[in-house]
Amino acid sequence: MGSRGIPGRYGGYETLMEELGVRLVARGFRVTVYCRSHSTPRDLRTWRGMDLVVLPTLRTKYLDTPVHTLLSALHAAAVGYDAALMVNSANALFVPLVRVGGTPVALNVDGIEKRRAKWGAFGRAVYALSERLACVLPDALVTDAEVIRRHYLERYGAESVPIAYGVDPRPPAETGVLERLGIASRRFFLYVSRFEPENNPHRVAAAYRQVGGDLPLVMVGGAPYAGKFIACFTNNADPRILFPGAIYGEGYRELLSHALAYVHATEVGGTHPALVEAMGYGNCVLVNDTPENREVAGDAALWFRAGEPASLAAALEWVRSHPAEAREFGEGMARRAASRFSWEVVADHYAALLRRLAGREMFYDGPA
Repeated sequence: MGSRGIPGRYGGYETLMEELGVRLVARGFRVTVYCRSHSTPRDLRTWRGMDLVVLPTLRTKYLDTPVHTLLSALHAAAVGYDAALMVNSANALFVPLVRVGGTPVALNVDGIEKRRAKWGAFGRAVYALSERLACVLPDALVTDAEVIRRHYLERYGAESVPIAYGVDPRPPAETGVLERLGIASRRFFLYVSRFEPENNPHRVAAAYRQVGGDLPLVMVGGAPYAGKFIACFTNNADPRILFPGAIYGEGYRELLSHALAYVHATEVGGTHPALVEAMGYGNCVLVNDTPENREVAGDAALWFRAGEPASLAAALEWVRSHPAEAREFGEGMARRAASRFSWEVVADHYAALLRRLAGREMFYDGPA
């Protein structure tokens, strides 16, 4: 609980719920996923072997997540489960409600949400409090990156269960998305992210004005409640930049499979799902230089600084001029993703954690 639900059509938490859930089912678990009524059809009761509980919420920037998680927690407390996985540190406050029903809870906190530019002073204060609650209320704290694990340990003295994010780079079904966008295989750059300030879409768009040639930059994404910010970089953008909106599923994988290179400009968070997925599909990745991103991408990435658009422009210019070498970088990324970010390994570690929680055993024997 805590995500928008499945089918996964929004971001990393939703993909985690679907990819993990289907693998837990394959391992003999009965899995229930709580979904928001604006993301999942109300009459959809099962998906890929998982049971769905679709509940309403208040669809506003600050109330969407807490209202839905409150209702989910009350429902879960009434049902009583063997174990629960909750995501988003802001939901820590609702952990005791689930535990009232006798259900032990693991909380995946993702990144350090209080640093996100999209939150005002109140939002950052809520996340700062949530960080502290996340250290004491759940039965297990889950972090997806070493940087985040150290943050909770050094700041709060809280031990956590480190479990990475995963990727399954299966060949996509051809959806015709390249034809619809008027682009050719290995003849475009790709950026995929929520259009929020800490993901720097505005800086990516600005940097592309400095790049020569005629290759398109496809910027896939959007964000609720961010219309004014999105307009600041989409209005009067470089004509080579395409803004197709959000693209999910096979269309998204098709773009990953055919891009010349992938631009990852986030500056807040732990292991970013979009970066892991781009690596898994063998993209040459151009990555904003942060400790979290360094941990994920390692030495085979091309690095830039989001605050210095010229550094990204230079990296894009190099890729444009050296496509064969860029493909070799991508092959190195695929090898790294295969060795470090397998959904099957991720599912094994979550399965072990949830089984131990169900048995009320409070320990874990190693990271994913």
